[in-house]
Formats: sequence, C-alpha cells, structure tokens
Amino acid sequence: MNILTKRKLFRYLLTPPKILVFGFAIIIFIGAILLSLPIASSTGVALSFVDALFMATSATCVTGLAVIDPGTQLSLFGEIVMLSLFQIGGLGFTTMATLIALVFNKRISIKERLILQQAMNHGSMEGIVRLMRKVIFYSLTIELIGAALLAIRFSLDMPIIQAMYYGVFHSISSFTNVGFDILGTIHGPFSSFNPYVNDPFVNLILMLLIFLGGIGFIVISDLLGFRKSRKLLLHSKVVLTVSVALIVVGTIVIYIFEYTNVHTLQALSHPDKIIASALQSVTTRSGGISTLDIPMLRQSTQFFMIIWMFIGAAPGSTGGGIKVTTFAILIGAVYTMARGREDVVFFRNRIAKEVVYKAITLTLLSFLLVIAFTMVLSITEDRQFLTLLFETTSAFGTCGLSMGITPDLSPFGKGSITFLMFLGRLGPLTLAYALTPKAKKESFRYPEGKITIG
Repeated sequence: MNILTKRKLFRYLLTPPKILVFGFAIIIFIGAILLSLPIASSTGVALSFVDALFMATSATCVTGLAVIDPGTQLSLFGEIVMLSLFQIGGLGFTTMATLIALVFNKRISIKERLILQQAMNHGSMEGIVRLMRKVIFYSLTIELIGAALLAIRFSLDMPIIQAMYYGVFHSISSFTNVGFDILGTIHGPFSSFNPYVNDPFVNLILMLLIFLGGIGFIVISDLLGFRKSRKLLLHSKVVLTVSVALIVVGTIVIYIFEYTNVHTLQALSHPDKIIASALQSVTTRSGGISTLDIPMLRQSTQFFMIIWMFIGAAPGSTGGGIKVTTFAILIGAVYTMARGREDVVFFRNRIAKEVVYKAITLTLLSFLLVIAFTMVLSITEDRQFLTLLFETTSAFGTCGLSMGITPDLSPFGKGSITFLMFLGRLGPLTLAYALTPKAKKESFRYPEGKITIG
C-alpha cells in the first residue's frame, strides 16, 4: 500500500461525522467503566455494566433517562462522573478539546475546524474558532449564574456547602438539557423537581436555563451581538420565533388538558397552574426536568408531549429531536404547496430546495427510527404502547422524561434505548454520513416521469 493510498484511506476513515461518532462512543465507554466501579456506587456494590453503560450514554448524550436514581444510588464520585459526562456531552467533546487547545495556545487545524463545523451544525468554517470561544464563555457564565441563584434557594433546605454543590449540579444539568437531578436524597428517589411545583423562583430559573441551552449557541451569540449589529441571522429569527410559539402553544394545551386532573394541576393555584404548564412545555422539548408526575398525566397530554419531544430543540444546541428549524421548514413547505407557490420563504429569504429535501429526509428517518424501536420494545417489554412510544421518543429526542418504566426495562430494552439515545444525540443524518461513502456527483440525469399524489 503506497503513501497516496494510505492517505485516501485515512481521509475516508476519519471524516468529521465519523470522528463525532467515534468520539462520543469513546467518551461513553470510558464513562461506563468509571460508573461500573464500586467507588461510584453509594452502597459500594458495583452497578452492572449494562446499567453503567445506560447511565453513561444518557449523560453523554444529554438525555436524562435513568435506570437508577443518581441522588440515592451514586456516590459523590459517581455524581461527579455523571456531571463531567453531561457537561462534555452538552458542550460537545469537540468544544472541550478546543478549550484545551486554546489554553495551550495550540493552532486549530483545518481538519479540526471541519469537525467543529459539523458538531455545531454551522454553515461554514468562517469564524468557527471564534464561535467556540464564545460558546465556552457564554456556557460557563450562564451555568455559574444559574448555580448561584439555585444555591441561594437550596440554602433554605440544606447546609450552604451542599446547597452550592446542588446549585452547580442542577444548573449544568438544566443548561445542558440533560435533566438529571440528585434531589432523591432530600425528597425521595426519582422525585425530580416535583416538590418545587409551587416555587416560582426555582421554576423560572429552570425554564430560563433550559431555554438558553435549547436555542443553541449560535443564537445566543447572535442575540448578545444584537446591540452592535442591530440585526439577527435568519437562523436566529426562525429558532426564536418557532421556539417561543411552541412554548406558548404547549403551555396552553397542557394547561387546558390538565386543568381538572386531580393528580397534577387541579390542586394548584391559578398562577401555579400556569407556571407548571409552562415548565412542562419548555422541558418537554429536551429539558427532562419535571414538576408534575408524568405517569399521572392524561393520555392526551402524554401524546401531545410525544409530539413536542419529537420536534426537540434548535440545531447546535444541547437538545435533540428533529430540531425546530426542521419543523419550521416542514410547515413552510406545506404552506407553500397549499398556496401554489414554488419556494419556501422565511422573513423574505428563500430556503434552498436542498435544505427542504434534507429536512424531509431527516424527519422521515427520525420517524421510522422511533416507530421501529417502539415496535421492537412492544415485543420485548410488557407495557402499553403509548408508554413505550413515550419512552422511545424521549430517548430519541434526548428529552429524558419518562413514564416510570426505565428502571424496569429488560436488558434488551435497556440496550435498545441506549442505542437510540446515541442516535438521537448525533442525529440520523450524521450517522448516515459517517457510515456511507462520500457522495459523487452524477454524470447524467434520468428523464422526468409522472406519478400521481393524493
């Protein structure tokens, strides 16, 4: 094998999508090994490797589904491992590698810039390193402010040192949209933030952290530069418009569906009903934190939340799903077709047909993945179909909300959800690009044919 052939093989094996796939897989594997150590368990009895792998994948892929309660079943060492995994997973291992490189004044190569571009879903390599610096600075600043505010509130319930630690853990957990909590030691296993359903201070902080983590770093950077530029990117306009619309619609729907439910909203005051509905609407699209008992929600609400989890957050964010921009393009395409127009237009900007095709492809692949995994789980798990659909959609959308079946899944079920969380974090298209050869431009086109639709 000559040098030229080796270089071609090296380039094929180490394309940016492949590096993202392998990088996440390596981090998950290391995390699983650490979590399977006896020192990671609160009882000193090591977790099974299947459970450790599940938790490591859930943390790294910022999903939040859990087969154990982190607060009661993990030691301080185990919690710190989890915290490290979802911090790395939320920002992206490429961002963390860039941080290390910048600290040591290492030059960022073209190959590394391509990987960063792929990881951030950025349109070009131009300014990508500058964007990474902003991502790191903004993320740490937001997490620090969130940690301080939560620590102030937690200090009313626990010693100050513990409150500071809980503030840091839950601030990072909220901003990275993973939704893990360690409140089990205070309020009972798998309690999440249910005891704080009447606390507007905690609810507003959580909603803000989840929202900022879910709109993406490109949008945050664009918003902070608005005073100087006096304009926003088209991407930012679409993300903000659709995100706010989904939050408002979600709040109204959950409020109406659950208003008379004695197990959720009925006992709350009117302002608390609105806040609880708003937090569930915000968190459903990727946050994973809840203040209501998810299994006790009405089936109509649960099905509605499945749709919201499938849509997910924004590209380049810590969230999953098909992404709000994809959803916007699909709605735009339907509107364009219904009006008999040719182009999808947002804010007086035409969307390229290639982007529309990509949005349709991504949505169809994602839909087929969720359906396929739900069907498989319906064979291996003795649960209601809606419950299994909720679980698989939560895993794919890296949301982390659950109807309480995660710890009781069979080993095969845990393995299936683990793989789906991995797919959901990377995205079906990234995995497809990683597993297929580089596309070549066709030298000819077939004649156009006609087919009847509808």
